[in-house]
Amino acid sequence: MNTAVPILLALLASLSPLLTLTWLWQIKEWRIDRLREHLRSEGCFRQLLGPVRPATVLTLFVLGILLPHVRQSWHLLALAALGILGLAQFATKRQRVPVWTQKAKVLFMCALTLTLLIAYVWQYSHPTLLVVLPLIQSWILGLSWVIFLPVDSLLKNRRMQRASALRDTFQDLTVIGITGSAGKTTLKELLACVLSSRDVLTTPAYVNSEMGVANWMLSQLSLRKESPPELLIVEMGAYRKGEIARLCAIAKPTLGAITFIGKQHMALFGSQETLSAAKAELLESLPVEGKAFLNADNNASVAVAKKAACPVVLVGTGGHADVEAFDIEETASGIVFREGDTRFAVPLHGTHNVTNVLLAIAIARELGMNNKEIASALTHYVPPSHTFSVRTEKGIQILDDTHNASPASFKAAMSWARMQPATLKVLLTSGLIELGQEQDLIHTELGEVATKTFDRVIFMNARSGRFFEKGFGKPIEIYSPTLPPLTDKSLLVCIGRVPSGAIHHLLS
Repeated sequence: MNTAVPILLALLASLSPLLTLTWLWQIKEWRIDRLREHLRSEGCFRQLLGPVRPATVLTLFVLGILLPHVRQSWHLLALAALGILGLAQFATKRQRVPVWTQKAKVLFMCALTLTLLIAYVWQYSHPTLLVVLPLIQSWILGLSWVIFLPVDSLLKNRRMQRASALRDTFQDLTVIGITGSAGKTTLKELLACVLSSRDVLTTPAYVNSEMGVANWMLSQLSLRKESPPELLIVEMGAYRKGEIARLCAIAKPTLGAITFIGKQHMALFGSQETLSAAKAELLESLPVEGKAFLNADNNASVAVAKKAACPVVLVGTGGHADVEAFDIEETASGIVFREGDTRFAVPLHGTHNVTNVLLAIAIARELGMNNKEIASALTHYVPPSHTFSVRTEKGIQILDDTHNASPASFKAAMSWARMQPATLKVLLTSGLIELGQEQDLIHTELGEVATKTFDRVIFMNARSGRFFEKGFGKPIEIYSPTLPPLTDKSLLVCIGRVPSGAIHHLLS
């Protein structure tokens, strides 16, 4: 047999798992800590190997022992079978593929090249080992990442330094930094709406990391040297202590807001104290002449107020706040409340969002707007897609909160659903991730809360679903394309990373 055939079979068999692993690591932002937590939560064997490929190899190996005429070629048959499985993934459009960014291309091609080199060596030394290649793609991709890590770190640091230096050239620029465990995107969009009459630049959706913000600033501010913007609104996310501090070193905020401090990404931060300290890095970065804005309804946010060297403005709904909402109502078109003598009507659902609106009001006032102007601007607010947005399709009301999810936002969605008059209420969710040792307990607690609201619960994730079911006290369903669609006048609440295809299936 041509010696190239086994090598090509090994490459073909390795292609599907390599693509899947590249996709998985990319959605975890190429972070070892996020990938490790995902593997801990979902199971290493299932995520890195799956049951089918090892079972296929083992079956052909056993056949090679039992059948003498297969003994010399069992590994080639196994590689061919794995290659056919991969092709079937493509044919049925189930193959996961990464977004082909420069980094994804480099790491994928490096891993493919390493696979080819290993296959070439093994073909001439231990040809039966070729069958192992599709099973060790996670290690080969990890090796590619290690090889390029020094270069990647160097390029990242240079980009961040360039962004910081560029920011320094805009001396009169007011930067508003926003962080929190939940509500960051909502507050960012509320501010963009209220300040729309000003010259404002706002970080786009899903851009809140050091590199994301640095690249965005370089692309935007480099075009505005002759006509500097007045305001920069920067959403700041983090998974580890020190990351918001690095973001602040790049953007240099003068105003800062913390929307809410909860338990999101607890598995990565390690403890509530570390998580709170990480969020407080925004306050510590503000200059003495700056101002901080905090949610007084959230004890963890109030607790970090002392970290700010500048004045602090508290907003809330329960008293003891500088800016406070009264007469709060949830209507068919959004939330309504009174602040001082002004009535605010905002086309945004969920009374938990009142504090986000109050933060936007307080910051807008700091920038010279009055309540009448702010209230008028807020009537034109359009919630961002997949962030506690409500719509009706095919006679079914949908709450779409699939942009992200935290325990607090999950409870807020259930609280909102409880007040709706739908005849059938259905929860569709992927569950929550990166909650560490509390993950199972939190899902059980959420299940207990859901008992009072939902008639049906559909989970995308069977593991988290088991613990949710324990609290729910009734059987839940695991999503499959065979589930029947919902009936007219139902309410579908979608929380977490739920694929749009699953939502559309339940509507059809």
